[in-house]
Order: sequence, then structure tokens, then C-alpha cells
Amino acid sequence: MSLWSRITDAIEALRSGEPLSVVFDRLRQRPERTIAFTIGVIALGAKLAKADGTVTRDEVTMFRSVFTIPPEDEKHAARVFNLARQDVAGFDAYARKIAALFPSGDPVLRDLLDGLFHVALADGDMHPAEEAFLQEVANIFGLGQGCYRSIYARLVPGAAPDPYELLELPPDASLDEARRAFRRMVREAHPDALRARGVPDEAVTLAEERLKALNQAWEEVQQRHAA
Repeated sequence: MSLWSRITDAIEALRSGEPLSVVFDRLRQRPERTIAFTIGVIALGAKLAKADGTVTRDEVTMFRSVFTIPPEDEKHAARVFNLARQDVAGFDAYARKIAALFPSGDPVLRDLLDGLFHVALADGDMHPAEEAFLQEVANIFGLGQGCYRSIYARLVPGAAPDPYELLELPPDASLDEARRAFRRMVREAHPDALRARGVPDEAVTLAEERLKALNQAWEEVQQRHAA
């Protein structure tokens, strides 16, 4: 049975009047945890898309792009998306349910935050409500300010990313410290590592852009130390 068929079954199991968030209470172990994670990703995307008061076509399109929803499964994802938008539970409730599936600060949570940044920036601008949303999600996920600033610097237009900030390091970090940070972050972001942690293929695409940025940051750090 495919991932999306299992998600559909999980939704169908909801009793009349039950919110989508109830699904998490029934899907705590593998492989069901993967279903819960995917539902949570879509739900957070839905909540973020309406954070600035309007759900735009660009935001929905970006969500489908960064999370790679196959065309034949878009109707299932759209159903989850709409149920999440209607759910009275706040985005923080979904963020906490997702966070409970992983250790605090887990790389999977970082990848999810990265994807949510893409959705927030789909219209080319970061609305204050969206920024507050993302900061709160980062806090709930147990990700430090260094992690949040790293993603912000890499993705937000005009942020002028610094290679040390991208590597979550202070500007006076040594080359050895930068090398260790770079290697750790590359390991965490590698698609094979994501799959090994049980992340669905729909989320693996999130790692590709981050890997490119990490490689560029590491090259810039090396150039600065060689100068």
C-alpha cells in the first residue's frame, strides 16, 4: 500500500467532527510515524500559507514543489491541506505533535523548517506574521537561533548570507571548526541519511538546495583563511 493510500485510510478513520490533529494520537510508531510526519508537514504548510491572512496560488505551488507531491497524489494532499486549514488547532499544536516524533533538534526537523521557509517566501517576501510563525516553529522543534539564522540568511532575499552564519558558526571560528561543522551538516542533509531516518521521499528534495549552499559556504571559508 502506498504512502498516500495509507494517509487516506488514516483520514477516513476519523470520526465525524474529529479534527485532523487527532491522527497524530493514533500514529506513533513506524511505519505509521511516517504517515503522521507527512500529514504534519502538509498541515504546517497549510497553516503557514494562511499566516499572512491570504492563501495564494504561489504558496500552494511552492509547497507542491519543495515537497515533491506526485501529480497523481495531489488530490490526497489537497484534502489534508484543506482539513488542516479548517482545523481550529493552531499551528503550534501541529508543530508540537511533529516535534514529539523526533528528538529535539533532529535534522529532520531542520529540513522541515527549511521547506516551510520556501513556502513563506513563495510570493517573494517574508511577512512579519510568517517570520513569527517560523521562529515559533524553530523554538518548538528545539532548533537554536544559529540554525534559524542559517536558513534565514540562505533563503530570504537581501539577507546577504555570510558563510560562517550558514555553517552556524561565529565569525572568528577556526578553519578546523568550520570543517567539522561543514562535514556534520553535509552528513545530516544527505538524501541517503534522510531516507535512513525514515523520512518519506516527498521530503528528501529539501536537502538538495541546502547541500549546494553548504558547499559554497565551505569554499568561501577556505578562501578567507587562505587569503
